[in-house]
Amino acid sequence: MNIMIVDDNRTYLMVLRGIVNNLGDHEIAVFANPLEALSAAQTTEFDLVLVDYLMPEMDGVAFIQALRRLPNHQHQPIVMVTTTEQRETRIAALDAGATDFLRKPIEPVELRVRVQNLLSLREAQTAMRDKAAWLASEVRQATQALTESQRDMARRLSRAIECRDGHTGDHVSRMAGLCRLIAEQLGLDEERCETIHAAAPMHDVGKIGIPDAILQKPGRLTDAEMAMMRTHVSIGEAILADGRSSLMQCAERIARSHHERWDGKGYPRGLAGDAIPLEGRIAAVADVFEALCANRIYRPGRPIEDARDFIRSGAGSHFDPACVAAFEGCWGKIVALMHETSEPVCPPLARAS
Repeated sequence: MNIMIVDDNRTYLMVLRGIVNNLGDHEIAVFANPLEALSAAQTTEFDLVLVDYLMPEMDGVAFIQALRRLPNHQHQPIVMVTTTEQRETRIAALDAGATDFLRKPIEPVELRVRVQNLLSLREAQTAMRDKAAWLASEVRQATQALTESQRDMARRLSRAIECRDGHTGDHVSRMAGLCRLIAEQLGLDEERCETIHAAAPMHDVGKIGIPDAILQKPGRLTDAEMAMMRTHVSIGEAILADGRSSLMQCAERIARSHHERWDGKGYPRGLAGDAIPLEGRIAAVADVFEALCANRIYRPGRPIEDARDFIRSGAGSHFDPACVAAFEGCWGKIVALMHETSEPVCPPLARAS
């Protein structure tokens, strides 16, 4: 362990060092100047500190106060060595952060016992701190593993829906990437952006309940077929309902609200403005833009600039103006994302909704 001894009297300094040195194989640093000791403490964590009370540049109480202000010396045992029994001095030292007291002249046996007890206390303290840090690390790793497992499940479920819907491997990854870019531009924190990115691919999970005759129809849908198609929102909400994780809760909000409109003319609830969950407002922009750019079995995709103009024109009516502004703010990144390609994993694109 690292032990610091501070005393302006060099004779006492050597006496204290000699006694402590017999207690074991410890690193002992001695200082006749308290300011030099404080400077050393800024870069070295000492496990035990012995400090004299009466010193010319700084008394022991002031030294302890200064030492306790250092982030790496807030809990270590500190022993004040003093020639006085004055109650006020002891109280001041305790208030400053002293752990124990020794009175001059030093009794070697008492010093050895006190120091040994405090070193044992420090060992236990350090062991508890290390165990707490280890447990915290284990919890972080377990949480990360669980989170990654949930995201992996979400990715696989999204891929299954892609195949059911006839999408290529690009669709949900691009839509999710767009959601993340918009969320980042809105200034959401990293954790929330990551959650939205992981949850967005499940926005159309309800299409698993839509008949193939409607989902992959090459022509225009009838009113009855469109009504059936729109039920994918409530189906998806039911599939994702009551999720315990933040990922599944976010996915449920996106699934049930990404077809709502800022002006209240969307479905299924006709929500308007801020009543629509933010994740749903973000997903609405990303989903429509990606769908406009994609080739469908019933129409070719639009040029990227035409799709951009459509999103712009919908600000304040179809889309949240703040989300459209964020979309515009990261346009360069969106162009790069949309130009990325991957191998198709399913049949040609089916119907957007």
